[in-house]
Amino acid sequence: MQTMADECACEVLEVVPLVMRAIRSEMRSHRTPELSVPQFRALAFLGRHEGASLSDVAEHVGLTPPSMSKMVEGLVVRDLVVRQVSPSDRRRVTLTLTARGKSILESAHQGTVAHLTEKLAALSPEERATIVQAMQALRRAFASAKEANTGIVR
Repeated sequence: MQTMADECACEVLEVVPLVMRAIRSEMRSHRTPELSVPQFRALAFLGRHEGASLSDVAEHVGLTPPSMSKMVEGLVVRDLVVRQVSPSDRRRVTLTLTARGKSILESAHQGTVAHLTEKLAALSPEERATIVQAMQALRRAFASAKEANTGIVR
């Protein structure tokens, strides 16, 4: 029986939020206690989007630019983020993670991968192979051309 596109869409719509909830929960559990969830989300966004603008991060986290500016100032003071004037447009400020910010993010990422590995180990090798194939298909369907070519979506 051929799977209909709408049936496939319904399964993605139901399963992806479950997986994302588990990933977010595990990532949060590995954040340092002095980081709020919005601060951690900002670091994670910057980990995926090196050199993003303040407004890019604000939009992702769901804060106004003035509120995000205040949050970023706190991250800069704690040596987690660096603000730099863009060399190509002096009106634009870019944000990047410091080594310390990357370390915190990487630690959370490694802990989350370990947790997911444990969860997925309960599946058969065939089921895991099916999941890998399905994730590759979803990447092709949803990633931008650049992300699909590099294999990096994070």
